[in-house]
Amino acid sequence: MVRIVRFYEHGGPEVLRIEEAEVAPPGSGEIQIRVKALGLNRADALLRAGTYIETAPSPSSLGLEAAGIVEAIGDDVHGFEPGDTVSVIPSTSMVRWPSYGEIATFPANLVVRHPAFLSWEEAASVWMQYVTAYGALVDIAKIQRGDFVVVTAASSSVGLAAIQIANLVGAVPIAVTRTSAKKQALLDAGAAHVIALAEEGLEDRLREIAGPDGVRIVFDPIGGPIFGPLTGAMSRGGILIEYGGLSPEPTPFPLFAVLAKCLTLRGYLMHEIVRDPARLEAAKTFILDGLNAGALKPILAATFPFEQIVEAHRFLETNEQFGKIVVTI
Repeated sequence: MVRIVRFYEHGGPEVLRIEEAEVAPPGSGEIQIRVKALGLNRADALLRAGTYIETAPSPSSLGLEAAGIVEAIGDDVHGFEPGDTVSVIPSTSMVRWPSYGEIATFPANLVVRHPAFLSWEEAASVWMQYVTAYGALVDIAKIQRGDFVVVTAASSSVGLAAIQIANLVGAVPIAVTRTSAKKQALLDAGAAHVIALAEEGLEDRLREIAGPDGVRIVFDPIGGPIFGPLTGAMSRGGILIEYGGLSPEPTPFPLFAVLAKCLTLRGYLMHEIVRDPARLEAAKTFILDGLNAGALKPILAATFPFEQIVEAHRFLETNEQFGKIVVTI
């Protein structure tokens, strides 16, 4: 019997329960790990609330990221042994492979030996943020040295990962945030410029920063009314990659900007990287190289013990964090 987190109804953080349960051994192609730390993601809260792209049964566990020690190995798994130190790339189903527990099981192709210098907390923070940002900026947008890259919701873990990746390739990251409260922290994290939505005109500031050629890449999880000023400041042939829908307001289609500039507006989920073995292997190589070089380094917002999983989810929903929220076991 091990402790896991479950919920029996959709709702706020208070629906999460820590319970004891039996865990089945790993199946063919799976690895079971003893979890030392797990990373929280917005998707976890959406599944709990009943608004995620995946439908949860009752009861359901949850969670996409973890780091720990290999406990057991299923059939047809090669290259890993019990005792190995590993972390986990998010799967395409947190219902099938949840991470919130003392023991958790994952597809072997998503288990990675991370650099030994990472703490458990850092290792549990790596893969969602960097694979998501890599897939958008490197794999899809083909980011180049000198590109202006707009990163909205910049203080999220994915936003900070995008800033680091832009700097790694020599691009110019422009962080967009709600107010100037996090401006200095974003500059310290590598943003070349910071724009506070509530205090500055977004399109005017982007034009001032990027000049007449405009911004080639926009990486956005918000949508809503900012599509107008974002596309208004983009360059001919630019690409806007949308990976979320945080705005409660409708998202207008910027028809004339798209036509006049031949823009690409691209929906994106990291699942398209995870499902493609070649693209996933390229992502792993890029991220591991960046971690080993020190160019990529997870930024931790807060750490909670497993017993405070409800409090951790409450903090997640405040939107006050700067970086990744982690739970340790």
